[in-house]
Amino acid sequence: MVILAIETSCDDTCVAILKSKIQKPKTEFPFMETKVKKRTKSSSPSKSFEILSNVVSSQVEIHKKWGGVYPSLAKREHQRNLPIVLKTVLKEAKLALSDSRRVDLIAVTVGPGLEPCLWVGVNFAIELAKKLKVPLIPANHIEAHILANFVGGNSKFQITNYKKFLPAVCLVVSGGHTQLILMQGIGKYRILGETRDDAAGECFDKTARILGLGYPGGPAIAQQAAQWKSQIPNSKFQICLPRPMIYQKNYDFSFSGLKTAVLYDFKSRPPKIRKSKEYIGAIAAEAQQAVIDVLIKKTLRAAKDFKAKAIILGGGVAANEELRKQFKAKIKKDYNPPTAPYFYIPDSKFCTDNAVMTAITGYYHRKKAQRENLERIEAKANLRLE
Repeated sequence: MVILAIETSCDDTCVAILKSKIQKPKTEFPFMETKVKKRTKSSSPSKSFEILSNVVSSQVEIHKKWGGVYPSLAKREHQRNLPIVLKTVLKEAKLALSDSRRVDLIAVTVGPGLEPCLWVGVNFAIELAKKLKVPLIPANHIEAHILANFVGGNSKFQITNYKKFLPAVCLVVSGGHTQLILMQGIGKYRILGETRDDAAGECFDKTARILGLGYPGGPAIAQQAAQWKSQIPNSKFQICLPRPMIYQKNYDFSFSGLKTAVLYDFKSRPPKIRKSKEYIGAIAAEAQQAVIDVLIKKTLRAAKDFKAKAIILGGGVAANEELRKQFKAKIKKDYNPPTAPYFYIPDSKFCTDNAVMTAITGYYHRKKAQRENLERIEAKANLRLE
């Protein structure tokens, strides 16, 4: 099966082609059964995939002057970029839409995300599916970030039986989303908690804007924090920012207060201090650590409360090296090796938006693909994962 996937939920125009070499097993989703029988080798074939092409066209340089993503501009760029990116992907995959090795299925992100941007991808996918006379499957962007953990770092990868990893607690954290999700199977999710205001990535973007570090804020904050820690370990700045909701007995988040605390601290400093590398590094490191502390504390609490067999991360903020390192260290510290949950983070290049994760999502929901009435497929900015 060859799957062509399209992702335009924010400011990256993404198209990928994924080839599946899987023979249909007797039981499609064994971990969803009430009673799971032991499967023989003949009924459990190797699940191997190959990424034939994966292209991401970034709009970062275009949106920098706005300090964030400007939706109408992003929509226009998607309209301009999609045909170009599709052509590039087909060339890399050595695949022509007219030949016998045509695409078998198209997957497209329908939400959540910026609705003007989502509609560009949805409309493009609908027209392409009609032209090729192939089924179209809508994909949930949050689920795709979770399933990005199935994708290996190389172009070829395998997906093994992951029944032993369930239930899993998933933390999806990005510029637009911060959610804790209980995963009991593909298509079986329960949202445990989410941000009540700013997402973690949005907090980084706004903090970077206050400090004059530009957009995107996450990498800029991480870079300043790393430089400060390595070059100025004994800083004269003792900054202590709040850890919002860290001790509340729920799984919700709130990061708007943290951003406000950064602003107040920044304004309280003399102009000369505000521009100093030492101060900027110190407050960037503290802001980053505040976010990390809350994310880890809430996630591990949920994992223990729901007896999770695995902790899964996804989303652009999951590419943050300090977050990845501290998560691993905290799990190692809090659990004895026999009882420690599995810990999964995608390869950094698959944490940020890409269409490979959309293709994987489409593959696992392929039975729901539509061949008729494609116009009924709609973009939904606030689509929930259920």
